[in-house]
Amino acid sequence: MTHDLIVLGGGPAGYLASERAGHAGLSVLCIEERSLGGVCLNEGCIPTKTLLYSAKVYDSAAHGEKYGVSAEGLTIDHAKVVARKDKVVKTLVAGVSSALKANHVTLINARGVITGKSDEGYTVEAGGETHTGKRLLIATGSSPAVPPIPGLKEGLAGGFVCTNREILALKEKPEHLVVIGGGVIGLELASYFTSIGSKVTVIEMLDHIAGENDAELVAILKKGFEKRGVTFHLSAKVTEVTAGGVKYEKDGVVSEAACDKVLLSIGRRANTKDVGLESIHVLTERGAIVTDAHMKTNQPEVYAAGDVNGKSMLAHTAYREAEVAVNTMLGKKDTMRYEAVPGVLYTNPELSAVGETEASAKAKGFDATCVKIPMRFSGRYLAENEGGDGMMKLVVNNATRQVLGAQALSNYSSEFIVTVGTFIELGLTIDEIKEIVFPHPTVSEIIREAVFQY
Repeated sequence: MTHDLIVLGGGPAGYLASERAGHAGLSVLCIEERSLGGVCLNEGCIPTKTLLYSAKVYDSAAHGEKYGVSAEGLTIDHAKVVARKDKVVKTLVAGVSSALKANHVTLINARGVITGKSDEGYTVEAGGETHTGKRLLIATGSSPAVPPIPGLKEGLAGGFVCTNREILALKEKPEHLVVIGGGVIGLELASYFTSIGSKVTVIEMLDHIAGENDAELVAILKKGFEKRGVTFHLSAKVTEVTAGGVKYEKDGVVSEAACDKVLLSIGRRANTKDVGLESIHVLTERGAIVTDAHMKTNQPEVYAAGDVNGKSMLAHTAYREAEVAVNTMLGKKDTMRYEAVPGVLYTNPELSAVGETEASAKAKGFDATCVKIPMRFSGRYLAENEGGDGMMKLVVNNATRQVLGAQALSNYSSEFIVTVGTFIELGLTIDEIKEIVFPHPTVSEIIREAVFQY
């Protein structure tokens, strides 16, 4: 049977593209090797947020005295937290499966490999059979990067070292966890395990954590982590993973952090190996598939979306890329834009950002003003964050009076950062934004406060 579209991968990009294409009337075959929902639903976004919410509830109760709340004998059961996580994941994966069935998508649970092209379309081997698609969407996702550090592969094989997949399945908390990498995954899990009582050490090669986020807000976040007991070794290079710890070099001195578990979280690589890309000569660059603004590859009717194209390894980016790809297949005019894709670090507090930071705006030559405003200017923030030191920054292009970006260190910032992303997408000016009514009292009002301080 020849399908209108074969989708390789059932993660955010793959399953949403399958759903949208099926809804539009295309005959769709979706091939997923592991679990429907991909890393996001099974080993990433959803599981970590479920754990982090349990930690937030526990932290709120444990530090409730300043709000007039006290509790005795407070405990958190990691095994029960993980069990609830599994329930949430199962529910959402079932929902995705139902959506695919409702849109008449055929699903195969097997590894798919592209084998070539025939007169009918592109051929894919999966489940012991050959399938043909007039169009092909590659959405095979990404995997944790594993550098050639001595002892690392052995640690992974023996279970001493975990990636995000294994650590989310642990039934017992580690007494001492060493996190290799101070990026999003490492910090979110460091936040969780610190909350439930693990001693956490983070080793990062760069001189800062949290990637390219605003340096001032990151410094506040780091200080908060340290108050909670997290130890950071920055500008430190991991040299070896031993049987009971991690050796690292800093300022020419080699030290070892002893632990009973290691989390490897230094980034991810696109899953392009052994997919069969070479059989149809799909162009890759630094291991990722090259795509244009319509998610097209260099081959006709072959598209790529999600982590596999290496542009923005975020689930919500994958969703939008999938929609752009399907719309392009259907002949609808659509373009992928990355200028206003929000990014969130779901620690406590959350660090959210969209568009340019003060530093990146200046580096790109903008005549920009950065408005800095403490989160306590929001009445609701002040009511709910005794002693909170959150902050928001709004970056404005002085030439056009349009917003270039924003960053916020605050609870709920993941929910309101998209508002600034909308301003960027629509090209609204400061004067136009001033006319927008925000609900009161909400933490999002901090945006309005910042606008009026420009």
